[in-house]
Amino acid sequence: MIAPLGTLAFLATIWLLVVVGAAVLEESGAKIAAALEGKPAARQVAVPVRVRGRGRFQKPMRARARWRDAA
Repeated sequence: MIAPLGTLAFLATIWLLVVVGAAVLEESGAKIAAALEGKPAARQVAVPVRVRGRGRFQKPMRARARWRDAA
């Protein structure tokens, strides 16, 4: 009785993997095919990005050795 239940669980797992794989290919199949052919994606959206620099920069600090007096 345990063999049919194990087989059923195995087949259900395989079916779930096929369904999830089909859903992934449905969403990104065109992108994958274009990448395999070496072509750019069908649409590319360019989003402008503002780069702001800081107005003031802190001067770099230099480490100096301090010698103790022996006296």
